[in-house]
Amino acid sequence: MYQLLKPIHGGLGVLIQEIETHIKNTGLEAVKNLKGDNIPGQFVESILEVHGKYTELIKVVFHADQQFVGALDKACAAAINYKQNPRHGCKSPELLSRYCDNLLKKSSKGISENELDDKLANCITVFKYLDDKDVFQRFYSKMLTKPSMDAEEAMINKLKQACGYEFTNKLHRMFTDMNISTGLNNDFSDFLKKQNVSELGVNFSISVLQAGAWPIGQSNLPTFAIPQELEKSVRMFETFYSGKFSGRKLTWLHSFCNGELKFNHLKRPYFVSMGTFHMAILLLFNSSDSLKLSDIMEHTKLSEAELKKQLQTLTETKIVVLEDDASLDSALTLNLNYNNKRTKFKITSASQKETPQEIEQTHNAVDEDRKMYLQAAIVRIMKARKILKHTMLIQEVISQARARFSPNIPMIKKCIEALIDKQYLERTSNSTDEYSYVA
Repeated sequence: MYQLLKPIHGGLGVLIQEIETHIKNTGLEAVKNLKGDNIPGQFVESILEVHGKYTELIKVVFHADQQFVGALDKACAAAINYKQNPRHGCKSPELLSRYCDNLLKKSSKGISENELDDKLANCITVFKYLDDKDVFQRFYSKMLTKPSMDAEEAMINKLKQACGYEFTNKLHRMFTDMNISTGLNNDFSDFLKKQNVSELGVNFSISVLQAGAWPIGQSNLPTFAIPQELEKSVRMFETFYSGKFSGRKLTWLHSFCNGELKFNHLKRPYFVSMGTFHMAILLLFNSSDSLKLSDIMEHTKLSEAELKKQLQTLTETKIVVLEDDASLDSALTLNLNYNNKRTKFKITSASQKETPQEIEQTHNAVDEDRKMYLQAAIVRIMKARKILKHTMLIQEVISQARARFSPNIPMIKKCIEALIDKQYLERTSNSTDEYSYVA
């Protein structure tokens, strides 16, 4: 059909449309009903399978005709940006960011450098089709962590090539913080030697993060009293840091910290990684096999709600046993018959599991960022043009924002109204749909 229709003027139109519809439906079918534990992996791999299959088909059957390549791009974009519920945002940016994060965390485990590079390049293939690239950025920055720093840098550089420096600016600052923290830990070790402090009692390392670069809220931090075993380390680091940087303030984010405990009370020793809150609770059992919740609250200073949230994970792992009613008079008892096939394992902190509310907060934060971005774009455009019709302003704003996200017109209108209220713009006297820049 391709060979027959190609010479005819406009003859390929219906064939191109049919191919686009077919690829779109195949893509939607592949990503609509994903189930199981690894939904991010299934999503990315399903999309890449569809994309790879039809890229090859277009190359062989249609001789890489640009009209069919365009149809493939439109179909993939439609499948990737599909919203199951129009009221809610598209899940694809979040799924892709989780896939990238899982990939980078596992990169040190049996994946060759070339294989990892290919997988990262495949991620960028999917990323380029995303309408809401800023949602991806927000979720990815929340997950940016220390493991495999070389791989993280490779990913950020690929994003920079796809979207430019402005898009990856905060990710670069986060990455820089992690590298600077390595140097700070070395300087801290030197400081301890000069102070003749031979032993802190624990292996201690710290990450110092810029408040403006990391998507970590500093409000509503849980109250917490650090375990006695960590007090010396924390105090010494604060002394070191205030001496090195005068005027800077450290805010401790204990809910993001991790520690490793060695269990010596069982038939064989276990090395267990866990959050600081879990560690604080379990360290209390050094002096007793059973404790009341009220006593644990008194020692840790955690709120009742936060304590019960942390205990839920500990009781699920069966490391400790809690009386049924879980009141403050209930006893929490160490399970002296605990057994695990692995001698080294991790307890996922309750505060590290993202709740639906936190996911919602991430989306709300994206909306706030979008409003600021749109207002800045409107001011830039109006400053250059001085006077502009409403429809022309809307079109220029959409054009500028397209590389980052697809702005909806009601949001742009709200931003225009906000700027009129702030007296950056005003409606011209001779027309209701024309604006002028207020110098």
